[in-house]
Amino acid sequence: MNQVLDFSRGNQLINSLNRHVFPFNSPRIPPRKACFPFRNRSAFRAFRKMKCSGHLFSCRVSCKLVDQTEHSLVEKDAVSDGEQFTTFPHIQTLRNFPKEKLFRKVVMVRFDTMIILQGMKEHQSSPENAFSTIKYLYEAGAKVILVGSWSENANSRFSSEACPSTESVSDFLSLMLEVKIVPVKYDLRYTHSDVDVSKKSGILLLENLFYLKGERANCSKFSKELTSGVDMVVNDAFSESHKVLASTVGIASFCSDYIAGFYFEECLHKLEKIMKTDKRPYVAIIGGGNLADKAAALRFLSFTCDGLIFVGSMAFHIMHALGLPVPMKLVEGGALKEAVSIVESAKSRNIPLVIPKDIRCIKNDNPKQMDVFSVYSIPEGWQPIDIGPISLQEMTDLLSKCKKIIWIGPFRFSSSKQDKGGTFKLAEALGNLSSCDITFVGKVEFEEALGKSKSFSSDNFVKSASVVWEVLKGRKLPGLMALDRAYPFQVDWSAAYDDPMRPLVVDVGSGNGLFLFGMARRRKDMNCLGLEINEKLVDRCLDDICRLAIHNVHFIATNATSTFRSIVSSYPGQLVLVSIQCPNPDFNKPEYRWRMLQRSLVEAIADMLIIGGKVFLQSDIEAVALRMKNEFIEYSNGKLIVMEHSDDLATNKAGWLKENPFGVPSDWEKHVLDRGDPMYRLLLSKVDSRGGSK
Repeated sequence: MNQVLDFSRGNQLINSLNRHVFPFNSPRIPPRKACFPFRNRSAFRAFRKMKCSGHLFSCRVSCKLVDQTEHSLVEKDAVSDGEQFTTFPHIQTLRNFPKEKLFRKVVMVRFDTMIILQGMKEHQSSPENAFSTIKYLYEAGAKVILVGSWSENANSRFSSEACPSTESVSDFLSLMLEVKIVPVKYDLRYTHSDVDVSKKSGILLLENLFYLKGERANCSKFSKELTSGVDMVVNDAFSESHKVLASTVGIASFCSDYIAGFYFEECLHKLEKIMKTDKRPYVAIIGGGNLADKAAALRFLSFTCDGLIFVGSMAFHIMHALGLPVPMKLVEGGALKEAVSIVESAKSRNIPLVIPKDIRCIKNDNPKQMDVFSVYSIPEGWQPIDIGPISLQEMTDLLSKCKKIIWIGPFRFSSSKQDKGGTFKLAEALGNLSSCDITFVGKVEFEEALGKSKSFSSDNFVKSASVVWEVLKGRKLPGLMALDRAYPFQVDWSAAYDDPMRPLVVDVGSGNGLFLFGMARRRKDMNCLGLEINEKLVDRCLDDICRLAIHNVHFIATNATSTFRSIVSSYPGQLVLVSIQCPNPDFNKPEYRWRMLQRSLVEAIADMLIIGGKVFLQSDIEAVALRMKNEFIEYSNGKLIVMEHSDDLATNKAGWLKENPFGVPSDWEKHVLDRGDPMYRLLLSKVDSRGGSK
């Protein structure tokens, strides 16, 4: 039998190892955090009240080993649905983008290097959606430029070359797409808008970005150069969404349209399916090692699933945490505390942890010699490579009761090669389960081994294990967050305001909300909205709204540069005022100094304001205020003009407003004035097509 670690109090002990007390005071499990920002205060408060936010056990870890046939998997769970742990952002996708708008546009496609280069191994086919994005854009009449980043270590297994050259990649893509792919060098002397519009020119493939320092450094200057002349960017590089790269993250600040391709959308859908717990029992099969790095993800699974089955070297760490006899050479240093926390997480929910009872091993000095041993008595000089036949049978029996299974981590127990061993047979057996939702997450060996099986389709495989581990750890995916154009950004305006038809005032970078709270009190005939990227500040402001019972002010945690248009366009009333006050330039990093105010934000503000609507700009640094003024004049396409001097708008010799025209100071403005320093203020107005304001 397998060892099913059952934490229920009433089960009977059945063998000499039935009771093991680990002499270690339980550490406090850190609170769980959602992978992505909460977009409303009700979701935030619901999350804070979840039972799984933290547990403190004063007792020692006590576990009982019982026959798995006596243990029933939990059909219903007191823990909330996994969707409450993770909220994925709204993103605009190529599928929903108007096809007619693609004609003659310069479109940069960040393709998924790992997936496409996989096909270079003996010209095997890659997922259809990996190519369909490129085909779709080309056939729609877009001028397509492909960019990718690949290294020797990541891709040497896909080609006979140490690292595929740009030329070899272009030849392969030409074959797959049946379109001429032209490799080009990265050159700053021309912009992408210079690309020949004729289809005869084919598709351009930019040289490997991996060797350009600006790519890995996410250099703002490099990102801007990369998107020079580009009308829109399509990201299909899902397997690299956990990395911070210029071609997936930095470019978001310099393109008006940044959307997800077909392959990215498909992978995100699979990821969302993994996080759901709509089918029970839901069991996770864990392969591989490196428990210390994956502990947060395993704790999440222990809170979400109805059982965890370990088929890799992490099983030894769980055994060690329970005080069971384990050869110390099989336990990685620094993982004990994390292993104990995982055991305690399972204990708090009374779910089983399953580890192998017998292990298939090879002799170190003679790899061809193989034998099966008890997990407790592995002889010296033998290396574990797979689960044994008894473990295989009983794990199969346990999984036969499941409605949903995720297998994350490699087939192989160790780096040693094996042909259809126990874990492979276990995976094959899953194909016989009816009405069971099965997902394999791991390296390409999953699809290579099981891809020919009629029991599985491409929907069963997610190759980007690193991405999935990051999400399970509760971390944000930079490549996905950069795509968060929130299109459409869904806001329940009726819940935010008691009258959503009032004129709207938006403060970009609202900080502590002092300006908006003051405006809300002074102008009860208007609704005030704060857009702030700092989630903690937004949470405080939302709490203050509830405490003060104010019904004409609201705050959203978001990057206004990318979401302003979507948010404001859904508001039922009219936008009459936008303020940007005291943006914080980083003078130590010149390339980041002006990134708060980007062209896409200025254009969105100019488009969304009503005729006669106002833009209020101010800063305690004159250079910053001047830069904002110039960018609004340049990028508003003549829609915004600086308001002339009047009795209500007294200015100094340099043309800056002497007083705040609204009489409501922001928190930083108040601080600057209290110390006796000047503020540099400006008011712009939107004009109609004849050049006059309403």
